[in-house]
Amino acid sequence: MLERGRDVRARRHDLAGLSQRGELDPESNYCFGEGGAGTYSDGKLYTRATKRGPVDLVLQAFAGYGAPPEILVDARPHIGTNKLPRVITAMREHLIGAGVEFRFEARADALVVHDGAAAGVRLRGGEVVPARAVVVAPGHSARDVQAWLRAAGVKLSFKSFALGVRIEHPQALIDRLQFGALAGHPALGAASYRLVEQTAAGAAFSFCMCPGGYIVPAATDPGMQVVNGMSPHSRRGKFANSGLVTEVGPQHLAAAGLSPDDPLAGVEYQARFEAEAYRAGGGAFVAPAQRLADLVAGAASRDLPATSYHRGLQPARLDRLLGPLGPPLQSALQALGARMPGFLGDDAIAVGVESRTSCPVRVDRDGETLESPSTPQLYPCGEGAGFAGGIVSAALDGLRVAVAIARRLGAPHEQITS
Repeated sequence: MLERGRDVRARRHDLAGLSQRGELDPESNYCFGEGGAGTYSDGKLYTRATKRGPVDLVLQAFAGYGAPPEILVDARPHIGTNKLPRVITAMREHLIGAGVEFRFEARADALVVHDGAAAGVRLRGGEVVPARAVVVAPGHSARDVQAWLRAAGVKLSFKSFALGVRIEHPQALIDRLQFGALAGHPALGAASYRLVEQTAAGAAFSFCMCPGGYIVPAATDPGMQVVNGMSPHSRRGKFANSGLVTEVGPQHLAAAGLSPDDPLAGVEYQARFEAEAYRAGGGAFVAPAQRLADLVAGAASRDLPATSYHRGLQPARLDRLLGPLGPPLQSALQALGARMPGFLGDDAIAVGVESRTSCPVRVDRDGETLESPSTPQLYPCGEGAGFAGGIVSAALDGLRVAVAIARRLGAPHEQITS
């Protein structure tokens, strides 16, 4: 197991440096490091991927490694940012006991190909790690991996993704909107929501809603501004946040002068918004932000309310920054404000930008063997390869790939089925 970043314990120092001082380590941050982007997130385990495999098996595995047992019965299970690192550590210790070698701060910079097939990877510094099967599961933000896969002749394709902002409200407001007179009852906890709006300007939907959570800086590159959300297990924070995004398709790429036939065009489109958001925030990962009512009205925000985002906010015209992606979000927010009094109130803000909802690239693979059709013995896997959209669906995809490799390498049938 090769990991470019650090283990969960060491990652905490890197995250503190980013959140508190604006110091980004491109190799170890909210996206890179042991457990990837999922380790320091809400740890949401609900999924619509029930047709992809045994969801119960995944939940039981998490509980077995120390996740709260209620994930086995909750309708919308989550582990929490504060508990996930211990779960990930337990997984690693189990795997080491089974003979798996972990190497941290081991960045792969090239795919080694012999006779047209994947034969290993080359690390930064030149060391070659040979393998009879290479699983590429880099998470949704490893742009350098996408580049060296293409350089090695691996077949890639553009995949639609979503981009927008992260909206934040006082948790007490969301509780009142969802629970009414029962808001604050200890048996209910922090309210969540899931929103989908079809408008004449396009569809918009909520993504990764974090009750009682925090907005965090999720950039992986200098000069790029990205936000995401996370929640501790208790979800007792003062704020609720969620992505509010709209889909980016081939038509958006073409309008921006990018070719939809270029598999990395979505990455370029994504990066343009992130760079503009960094400039709008004034640097140091300060986030550009706008009151929701002003975003809908297309007006400047003179000041901004309190926020959970530690790096601070800078008033900015997100409605302009979003360009063609702005109208679907504005229309959706207008409809939501009409239905839910207070949703566009003075304490409601949009923070930019929410751009890493999923990977804009798919590493193509055969539907039966799960190998790359261009590069045998290479197994694209999980969210970063374009085949999952969260922790559980990525785990299910990992199970499928593991079974496919075991079969190809001749593992006994009873060992595979167990």
